[in-house]
Amino acid sequence: MNDIPKNPFESLFAQAQEMSQDWVRSVNPAMASFMPESFDKMWPTVPAELLEAFMGKQFNPDGLDARTRLLLTLQGLTIQGAVAEPQIRLTVRNAISAGATAQEIAETIGLAALFGGVPAMHKAMELAKSVIDEGES
Repeated sequence: MNDIPKNPFESLFAQAQEMSQDWVRSVNPAMASFMPESFDKMWPTVPAELLEAFMGKQFNPDGLDARTRLLLTLQGLTIQGAVAEPQIRLTVRNAISAGATAQEIAETIGLAALFGGVPAMHKAMELAKSVIDEGES
């Protein structure tokens, strides 16, 4: 069997990917087992008080609170689609910390379907549900 892709771009991409993986392993062997799916778990959830101080009304009393800002961020990340999976999980965790309810998170993601499409909304709902379920256990 021949594993060489017929498309020259595919062949070049496969070669570049293999070379970069070899380089990463030589520079940092621990990166060979790095799983980007768990990257968001490396970042702690920020306490509500700090979220409000840095993202909320501390410096702008007439502005949006941290919960609202995080829900808006979640909507933007949902519209981006699958490229933002760790960011969606992290934003959901912090939105909950800032006082957002599961219903508010679901409505925010649902509204994003108007702009990002149903597949993006569906994926974000799955990610948000997994974060919410983790917090309940």
